[in-house]
Amino acid sequence: MPESSSLCGDNTPQSLLGAVPELARGSVAVLGDVMLDRFIYGSVVRISPEAPIPVLRAQRRVSMLGGAGNVLRNLSSLGVSAGLVAVIGTDAAGGELSQLVAQEEKTHQCCRLISVPGRPTTIKERFVAGNQQLLRVDCEDDKPLAQDTCAAVLHGLSDLLAGACPGAVVLSDYGKGVLDAEMIAQAVDLARAKGCSILADPKGPDYCLYRGVSLITPNRKELHEATGLPVAGDDNIVRAAQHLMGRLDIGAVLATRSEEGMTLVTAEGQVKHFEAEAREVFDVSGAGDTVIAVVAAALAAGLPLEQGVALANRAAGLVVSKTGTAVTTPDELRQSLGQSLVSRQSPGQVSNLPALLARVQGWRAAGLVVGVTNGCFDILHPGHLSLLRQARAQCDRLIVALNSDESVRRLKGSQRPIQSQNARAAVVAAHECVDHVLIFDTDTPLDVIVALRPDVLIKGADYSEDEVIGAAEVKATGGRVVLAKLEAGYSTTGTVNKIHATVGGTPVQKRAKNDNRLSKN
Repeated sequence: MPESSSLCGDNTPQSLLGAVPELARGSVAVLGDVMLDRFIYGSVVRISPEAPIPVLRAQRRVSMLGGAGNVLRNLSSLGVSAGLVAVIGTDAAGGELSQLVAQEEKTHQCCRLISVPGRPTTIKERFVAGNQQLLRVDCEDDKPLAQDTCAAVLHGLSDLLAGACPGAVVLSDYGKGVLDAEMIAQAVDLARAKGCSILADPKGPDYCLYRGVSLITPNRKELHEATGLPVAGDDNIVRAAQHLMGRLDIGAVLATRSEEGMTLVTAEGQVKHFEAEAREVFDVSGAGDTVIAVVAAALAAGLPLEQGVALANRAAGLVVSKTGTAVTTPDELRQSLGQSLVSRQSPGQVSNLPALLARVQGWRAAGLVVGVTNGCFDILHPGHLSLLRQARAQCDRLIVALNSDESVRRLKGSQRPIQSQNARAAVVAAHECVDHVLIFDTDTPLDVIVALRPDVLIKGADYSEDEVIGAAEVKATGGRVVLAKLEAGYSTTGTVNKIHATVGGTPVQKRAKNDNRLSKN
C-alpha cells in the first residue's frame, strides 16, 4: 500500500460520511477479464411439453459491463478516475462491450481494449424469472493469450501508469486467460515501480500467482480452496488468511463471507470483522467487483484501509439489494450512512427518492406487492400502529411517506410537529411493519406517489376514496386504494391539547379538514 495509507480508521457512520466524497480524489487502473453480462428477465407460466423444464416468457433484456468492466463501472459511479486494460473479440459482442465502455467516458482515464481476431468476447447470459435465476449460459475462450497480445496488454497498462499516475491497480481475475502468472508478475512490478497499491480479486486454487500484492479479496469458498484449511467461523477465517500471507508476501486478506459479512486480516496483525449490511438480497452478481472497487478507490485517495473496507461493506450491502450486475453511488452511500445515524437498530430504512426507486425496482422484479401510506406521525399512538398493521397486511413491502418538519408546520401550524422529522422517521422505521420511510417536503405526497407507482395506496377510513391524494393516479396505473379502519379515541392533536391544558398553555386548534386530508396523523 502507498506510504500515505494507514491501516486503521474511524469507522463510525459520521466519519464514513465524511470519507465518501474523498473516494473520488484518487485514480485507479484496472487490468483483467472483461465480459458482457446479459440478463433476460421474464415470467414462467408453464412447463414445456417437450421436456420437464420451465418456459420463460422473455419480457426485458439488459446488457452491462461485467468482470473487470464492472469494476470500472463501480469506480465511475463513485466519480473515480479509472482506466481499464482488457481483451475483447472482433465479434458483435465486442462491439457492444466497447460501446458500454465508452459510456463511462465521463470519469475514465483512457481504456485500452485490445481486439483479438478469432477470440470470442466473453459473455455471461442469465435467464431470470422473478428473483430466481433459471439458467446461465457462458460463451468464452479461456486459453492463454498469444505473446503479442500479452505485450499489447502490458504496454496498455504501462501507458495508464505513466499517464494518469493511479494510486491503485486492480487485478480482476475471472480465469479467462488474461491474468496468467507472467502477466500478473509483470503487472505487479510495473505497479510497484509507481508506488501503487495492488489489489487482486483471485481465481483458482493457486494463489502463488498473486505473490507480492497489497490486498487479496477471496470469498470463503475460494479461501478454502487456496489453503485447504477450514473456513467456518471467525477464528478459522483468520488462520487461513494468515497462512496465505505468510506464504506469499501478501499485505492483507479481505475475506468476503456472504451473510456473515467480511473479515480483514493484515500482515501487521490487525484483525477486523465487519457485519453484513444487506437487509434484503436480490442478486449477488458482481458484489465482489463493488468491494474491490471501493477499497481500491479508498486506498488511491489515501484513506485508511479499514475505513475503505467499511465503505466497501456498506456498498456491497446496497448492490445486492438490487437486480442485475449493479453499482452504487455516493448519494446512496451517504443516505445509507445517514440512516445509521438516525437509528442503527431500525428494521425499516429512511431513504431518499432515487435510492428508494432502485429498491422498489428490485421488489417488483421479485414479484412483491408494494404499498404506500403517508402522514405526519407526530407522537405515535395506537391509532397509528393500527393503520401501519392494516397497511402492511395489504402488501409485501410497505413505504411510509412522512411529512418533513416544514411541511407539518405549513399544514398544522407553528407549534407542530412536536417531534423532529428525524425522530419521527426513526420511530416509524422501527416498527416491524415498515420497510422504508421517505421524508417529503411538499404539502401533499402526490409527487412521491406518482414516482413510486405503488400497487396499493392505504389511507384512513375517515376519507372517501375520491378525497385520497394520489388515488386516481394509483388506479390509473393498475393499483388499488384501501381505506383502513380507524381506532376510535386516538388523536395527536387531542393529546397535544391535553398537555397544553395540563400546563396551562394554549390548545392547538384543529385546522380545516382540507388541510388534514392532505396529510393526516
